[in-house]
Amino acid sequence: MDKLQLLQERKAKIAEAGKEIRKQIEELVDEDSFVELSAFSFSKNEFYGEDAAGEGVITGFATVNGYPFYLVAQNFKVLSGGVSKANCDKIAKCLDAAEKNATPVIYLLNTLGVQVGEGVTVLEGLGKLLMRGTQLKGVVPQYAIVNGEVYGSAAMLAAIADFSFFLEKKSVLAVNSPLVLSAKSGKNLPKEEVGGAKALDKTGIPAFEVKDIAEIKAKIAAISELLEMPMIDAELNEPVTALNEGTPTAEKLLSVFEEPIEVGMDGEKEVRTVLGRIGGISVAAVVFDGGENGVELTAAKLAKIRSFAELACCYQLPFITFADVKGIEPAMCVNNSRVMKEAAEYLDMLDTIDTAKIAVVYKKAVGLGYSLFAAKSVGFDYTCAFANAKIALFDSVQGALVELGDEKADKAALSAKYADENSDPVNAAKNGYIDAIIEPQFVKQYLIASLQMLAK
Repeated sequence: MDKLQLLQERKAKIAEAGKEIRKQIEELVDEDSFVELSAFSFSKNEFYGEDAAGEGVITGFATVNGYPFYLVAQNFKVLSGGVSKANCDKIAKCLDAAEKNATPVIYLLNTLGVQVGEGVTVLEGLGKLLMRGTQLKGVVPQYAIVNGEVYGSAAMLAAIADFSFFLEKKSVLAVNSPLVLSAKSGKNLPKEEVGGAKALDKTGIPAFEVKDIAEIKAKIAAISELLEMPMIDAELNEPVTALNEGTPTAEKLLSVFEEPIEVGMDGEKEVRTVLGRIGGISVAAVVFDGGENGVELTAAKLAKIRSFAELACCYQLPFITFADVKGIEPAMCVNNSRVMKEAAEYLDMLDTIDTAKIAVVYKKAVGLGYSLFAAKSVGFDYTCAFANAKIALFDSVQGALVELGDEKADKAALSAKYADENSDPVNAAKNGYIDAIIEPQFVKQYLIASLQMLAK
């Protein structure tokens, strides 16, 4: 057969096998920017007796809003996106190139699991792939799009990625088959209630739930701009007047940021993790949204904060906390959980962050909540508090009595010591623990000034 004819036949076969996934790649990247890698790689699946065109995965590089990316796209039309050793090797080769060229990676994941017939060989391939993805963590940003059903060990790529996107009414992620998980639970659940974004709100994996690929493209472009351009020109002296109107809230605090991006909105909603700019400077911020009572800490809340602090550490973002937080939730189930381990691991990560660490006590910082998220002694470079904030060892006189558990305690003395008027920021400022007590509407100016001094 003429070699040119053979080339044309193979190109036609590859194009036909990847028609649908290539259309999605076109939607995600800039027009005519995608360049495919290892396009002609083939392997034979002995169990099915079929060729795996392009190993069932498309790899290459492209730009998204002008920013360069390497792409890995599982092709569901080839053996249901089945993972093979050759498939894993091809992806790992792409990740090698991403590391060499310091370029972020986007995964489009869609697979029902491993290809039958390879046995332990495919497990070695998966081990290599997952380790390669892990080694890239903190080196280049990784974005995972759960582009349909993703089952088996390949689902781990969504956990390794810095940001995972779930498409509404389409994305399902599970290490085991949803049918098995549903049966084991004794319920007949639809797959979306097993592995959809809302069903996985305790995992810390879904960063965003979106409507379509266009929304993913916009989010990736916005995050890329924050990470690639850590400082841009911006308005520096604009007050946030809404913070002076009534009680400050987490929603009002979002006005401090220029175009904030909230990550992981569906998980642990009392802890809001936000990427954005303040005075043109890229930051990672934890905003506690405790309503009227303040946030009580659990293992899940601390895990979300620790993971976000790791992101700030990896990509050299200043780390800011907006505190409305008390200590650990007083409940048996919380006490018998990973809550103390998560607190310890958060502190370890906080110590690793070598960019600016800033705390704003906008409502309350009580007990361990103060120690973890505002104390100078854990590494915060600058700490300020709103004039009406509360900083104290205990949340109330009653709380002090319960904690101390001493019937002989002088209740009058405790009442005087822990009365609201003695829990204002002035008392903490006397000992140098609070750098400034501020009018809420001017918090942005204070943050900009401290960021300009401290940001690297």
